[in-house]
Formats: sequence, C-alpha cells, structure tokens
Amino acid sequence: MSATQCRKIRGAAGWLLARKRFMASLLALSTAQPALADAPLAQVRARPAAGETIYFLLPDRFENGDAKNDTGGLNGDRYRTGFDPSAKGFYHGGDIKGLVARVDYLQGLGATAIWVAPVFQNKPVQGAPGQESAGYHGYWVTDFTRIDPHFGTNAEFRALVDAAHARGMKVYMDIIANHTADVIRYKEGQYSYRDKANWPYSRKGGLNGPTINPGFAGDEDSSAANFARLVDPGAAYTPVVPLAERNAKTPVWLNNPIYYHNRGDSTFRGENSRFGDFAGLDDLFTEHPRVRAGMIEIYADWIKQFGIDGYRIDTAKHVDSGFWQAFIPAMLDTARQAGIPNFTIFGEVAHEGPDPGTIARYTRRDGYPAVLDFAFQGAVRAVLGQGKGTEVLADMFDGDVLYEGGEAAALAMPTFLGNHDMGRFPMLVRKDRPGISDAELLARTELAHVMLLTLRGSPVIYYGDEQGFVGDGHDQDAREDMFASQTPSYNDNVLLGTKATTATANFDPAHPLYRLIATLAQLRKDHPALARGRQVTRTYSEAPGLFSVSRFDPVSGIEYLIAFNTSDKSLRAQSVIGASATSLESLFGLCPVQVSAPGSVRVDLPAFGSMVCRVTPSPETTAR
Repeated sequence: MSATQCRKIRGAAGWLLARKRFMASLLALSTAQPALADAPLAQVRARPAAGETIYFLLPDRFENGDAKNDTGGLNGDRYRTGFDPSAKGFYHGGDIKGLVARVDYLQGLGATAIWVAPVFQNKPVQGAPGQESAGYHGYWVTDFTRIDPHFGTNAEFRALVDAAHARGMKVYMDIIANHTADVIRYKEGQYSYRDKANWPYSRKGGLNGPTINPGFAGDEDSSAANFARLVDPGAAYTPVVPLAERNAKTPVWLNNPIYYHNRGDSTFRGENSRFGDFAGLDDLFTEHPRVRAGMIEIYADWIKQFGIDGYRIDTAKHVDSGFWQAFIPAMLDTARQAGIPNFTIFGEVAHEGPDPGTIARYTRRDGYPAVLDFAFQGAVRAVLGQGKGTEVLADMFDGDVLYEGGEAAALAMPTFLGNHDMGRFPMLVRKDRPGISDAELLARTELAHVMLLTLRGSPVIYYGDEQGFVGDGHDQDAREDMFASQTPSYNDNVLLGTKATTATANFDPAHPLYRLIATLAQLRKDHPALARGRQVTRTYSEAPGLFSVSRFDPVSGIEYLIAFNTSDKSLRAQSVIGASATSLESLFGLCPVQVSAPGSVRVDLPAFGSMVCRVTPSPETTAR
C-alpha cells in the first residue's frame, strides 16, 4: 500500500475498504493452511503450558450427539429433569458425544487444548419457587466421581480425551473445590451471613449461646488434632439436610454438615467472601484436613483414570490459601507420576480492570502456577471498548513482574476477551459504545482477537466467538447454543460478520472470525516467538493509536515486531524496534520493508489494523 493510499484511508469508508482487502488476503491464507497434524501422546504431554491455544466451551451448549440423554435419565417436567431447550437457564441437550463429533472442527480452528466446563453430576434443578434453574453449566456438583448423565458417561469422557490426544490437543477439566450443590438448609430459616466475631466457633447461636467445640482453636489451625475438637457445625446456624437428600452427595463424607462453614450467604466482600455460601451453594470447610484430603483424592483420581492434561479451578479466591498450598502440589505430583510432566493448573480470580496486582497475589501466596488473566481482558476492553490510550496495555504488561516467576511465568497466563460469566467481548464493546455499527464492532472484535493470539499468554477462545456470537449480557445471556437453538432470547440476535442467527447450527469454517483465528493459530504454530517468546513493549501513548511490541524466538532469538492501531483512523507513526534490525518480512498484515534508522521503523496501519513482522538483523549482529 503506497503512502498516498494510506493517507486516503480515513474514517468509516476507509477502514471498511481496508477490512475488505484484509479479509480477502486472510481467506487465501486460511484456506491454504492444513489442520494441525496428529501427534503422539508423549509429544502432546511434553508441550509446556505456555503458548497453548485454548478453546473453552459448555458441553450443554456446544453439540447434541445423543438425544437419548437429554433428560439425564430422569422423568417428569423441567423442574425434575432440568431439560427445557426453550429456556436459557435449563439443559439444552449438548453432550460429550456431540463434542467428540466436533473435535475436527476445533482442530481446524487451531485449538491445541480444550477447556471443558464442569461435567460432574449436578443437582438437576435448584432455586426458590419461581426462580428455578438447572445445573447445565456444571457448577452445582453432587457427585464428584461421575459424569452427569445429561452429558453422557465416564467412558464417553475418556473417549473425548483420547480423541483430543489423537489430534494433538490437550483436555483441561473445570473443577470446583469451594462448594457443592445447595443441599443444606438452616433450621433458623434465614440465610444472611453471620460473621466469626459475633458467632464464634466456641458458642452456639452467638456470643450468649452455650459453649460448643471446647478447645477448638478455629480455622487458622488446620491440624488434625485441632479439628478433632470441632464436633458441632452449628455455631452460626443449625444445618439441616432434607431427608430426601441425606445421601445426595458422593463421596459419602460430603453429606456430613461438619465439613461446611454453615454461616450463610456470601456478599462477596470481606470475610464472607471466603466463608459464605456462594449464591446459596454449600460452602466447604476447606481449612478442615478431611476436606483437603478428600478433594485431593477426588481430583487425583481423575488424573490417574483419564489422563487429562490440566485443571481450571473455579472460585479460587473464595478458598483459603492453605488449601491451595496442599492441593496444587498434590495434583502436580500425581500428574508427574502418571507421566504428565506439564500438567496445567490455572485459577479463576474474578476481577475487573487492567491491574494485575490482585490476581498476581494468588501465584505468590497460594502457589498457583497461573491464573486467568483478567488484567489482560480489562486492558483490551479499555483500549478497544472504552477509548483509553494504549499506555493501558503497556502498564498492564509492565505488571508481569508481579507474578511468581515474573515475566517468564506470565507467558503461561491464560488470556481471554470474554467468558460465560462476564459476557462476550462484542457485547461489552456495545455496552461501552452505544450505537456502534455492526461493521465497526466487527473491526474492533477482529483486532481484539489479533491481540489475543499474538501477545504474550495462552489465548482462550470462548466457544461461539469464532462464529460471531454477541449475546445480550452476562451469565445465561452469554451461553448460546452452537447447535440449532430453540431459545427465543438467543435466536433474535444476528451474529457478527454474517446474517445468521442461533436458530441454525453454527459450525462454519468460512466465517470471517473462524478464518482469522485459524490463520493466527497457524501463525503461532509456525513461529514459536508468538506462542512462547519473550515480549518487550516498544511504543505506546496516552491516546488511542499505536501499540507495538517485540517478541523473540525462544531458541534463535530472532525478533518479531507486532503493531496494532486501536483508533478509528489510519495512522503513520514511528515505532521503536531492536537496534540491530535492518529489514522486515510481512507475516500478517503489511509490514514496512526496511527500518527508518537503527532502532526505529515507520508503521502505516489502517483503522483497527495490525501487522506481524519477522525482523532481519544486520549481518554484523548475526555474525556476533
């Protein structure tokens, strides 16, 4: 593109034209790329956590491979079976067989790991009358040892793991140690949180109540000797288990109220964030040595029996540090003994905004190898949704030193744009920019995915994003069906980049976002610098516009310059580059041919444009 042409690309018409040209070149690239080659299991397991391209999905909403398990083997209406495909809060029929049938679709997208939302048996339905919903999402576990019958069987899950491994993909399970399904009731008939100061473990029903648990030193001492003195679980409330649910949970020890905090509902602030019931879900007494040993046994068994490759851990910040300090090493040791040397563990520490300090503490204090990178999500939203300057990205990456292991450890942080709780990225941008056109929304979403797949971290693609799903909000409003949906509130949305809706199945490899992701995933595979290479921030500013970084091949040290334009106007600007750089090769987008001077290169980018360039150093530098 000539300088004159660059100057002419202004405003909406300009970037629409640039986008059309870009998508035409992208189609040629993506159709020329083969699917990921099959790999021996030993090679799959030898890959480090850093650099995987992760696809996250809810099995119930992905593909229905067996209609016979839609009701989970239960009889009755939706309040007994949990199945109602017309209601966004109930089971829709997706299952493990359906996922296995679509593994090739994920391979074609370039996924190297599949993160599956919890598949353990759940309480089918819970909630007060008129507020019922189902456990389709998997987070209301009653049996931690088996697959929910709505999804299939343990044998079918093993078939999924084998199918993924045969295609060179890992499988990450989503697990919960903070809570179980809501089974325990309180005799007092109320559920507001009761704190430890006014309802200590030493008194029943408050400070003026009779003495209980004599000699119990509280939850700060997790020794078996101390917890042997905890005999009454009713310090704050008197727990009651309905007769019909006395044996609802597996393993059987989970049915004893002594292994729960029983202090009422959390407001997710202060003390109750750790000791309260998460939306009424029974909060496990994770300080108790029996609970720690039991959870270690449960999840070690899944590693040994199924050969999975990693755990994403739900609600990590609502569990005490001592639990994680025991649990995580036990999982890593179990995996090593099972021949899985690079078992992946990352925790969910829900947090809004681009500051990494809050999430980084869980890698230092609690021992997490990695955490979901909410700071990355907040920074990308800030620059592409909220109109913030690109210095937000620079500041966020500057915080990588806060993680245990520093910048090297940050290479394995799972980065993402949106998810099943906060909602999808295009929905968030629409919220930030009311009235935005579909064309501009698509352009911003495309640029967000280029950032996701070329900047440091292990990118997570939320299912449906590659098909232009937008959603209406968070939680249930962001959990659409990939197979033909019967849910009216999903089907009234036109998907981004096409004229399709969720009323028909959406597994289209020709979708522009699918092609974009597939192309970038292949680029990551071909150029390890983009997956595992050290990253150095180059150029940024207080306003929307240029953000550039260099990444370096982990073996050869070759530099790659990556540049983005976060503004809605074309730009011409100078970017810092390595002082030894002389020329550049275009790998994605249109790169300059030569540097302007040692350490500086002119960047021409259309609105929301990007480029990935391989740098050629001077002969003198190469000789050294």
